Amino acid sequence: MKKQLQILIASDHAGFDLKESLKKYLREEGHKIQDLGCDSSTLSVDYPDYAYILCEKFDDQNELQRGILICGSGIGVCIASNRFKKIRSALCYEPKLAELSRAHNDANVLCLGARFIENDQAIKIVRAFLETNFEGSRHAARVSKLGR
Repeated sequence: MKKQLQILIASDHAGFDLKESLKKYLREEGHKIQDLGCDSSTLSVDYPDYAYILCEKFDDQNELQRGILICGSGIGVCIASNRFKKIRSALCYEPKLAELSRAHNDANVLCLGARFIENDQAIKIVRAFLETNFEGSRHAARVSKLGR
């Protein structure tokens, strides 16, 4: 049986449609979703605002919580979110990167570029991100250096 995770999800206008698609998938998988905005693909908004909202709500002590941030390229939300000590964001365009970001880097926020990946690829990436555990061991010491 899969773990039910608490997923915080946010996007800018460019990522809105992908966010809506992923929310549907995540709910079908039994995860608890908290949508932190934005609420439309038609009104232009600033991606850092939504990345910051997610990061401020993120509880890095909750092992069952993950974040997903989406903008046009994924780069902006990744840069913005990695400014927070408790956040380890990874920009992923394929499932193997999502798997490695969790296994080796204990990434807790997945960043996606809505203009560069299709819905079905995004679902595969999200699945890999959510189903992969941190390996710990030799990676733990490295990850501990990331929060300086």
